[in-house]
Amino acid sequence: MSSMNSKVDFYFSKAEKWQEEYEKLRTIVLDCQLNEELKWGCPCYTFQRANVVLIHGFKEYCALLFFKGALLDDSNGVLIRQTENVQAGRQIRFSNIQEIVELETILKAYIYEAIEVEKAGLKVSLKKTTEYVIPDEFQLKLDEIAALKTAFEALTPGRQRAYIFYFSQPKQSKTRESRVEKYIPKILNGRGLDD
Repeated sequence: MSSMNSKVDFYFSKAEKWQEEYEKLRTIVLDCQLNEELKWGCPCYTFQRANVVLIHGFKEYCALLFFKGALLDDSNGVLIRQTENVQAGRQIRFSNIQEIVELETILKAYIYEAIEVEKAGLKVSLKKTTEYVIPDEFQLKLDEIAALKTAFEALTPGRQRAYIFYFSQPKQSKTRESRVEKYIPKILNGRGLDD
């Protein structure tokens, strides 16, 4: 078993919720010989400096996040993709200690598989923004307003994707159009959807 990192201890001790669940997840992950670090304010487990899994908690559940979960076999069908924007990461969610205990063997198998992914140097091939279909209502504006096209292309790929997804969601063209209209000023200001 790998050693516990005292920096991470406080994360577990200050947790108001999921304390028992966290402890169990922590033991399982450390059993798999990963290094424990604190990253983004969460317990993060690494193999030769590469992030493998992260433990984090939400109101409804706590979860084990596999950074390259998309590459795992998931023969047990337990991995969850949080939103369609998420390309690489996958979560396994728990709402009580019992669920963790029942899944322990599977969890370890997945963690070992995730370590193999790192050893093999596998990477998730991230879709480029150009592979996403830009809705007509937005394309029209991009063709119409040169400054908008320039501003949009200057955004990070992640921000571009977020806008494309957001503009594509409504079923009705009219709704898509009003979304585009509403966010043009933001794009011109070089800001992301949630900024």
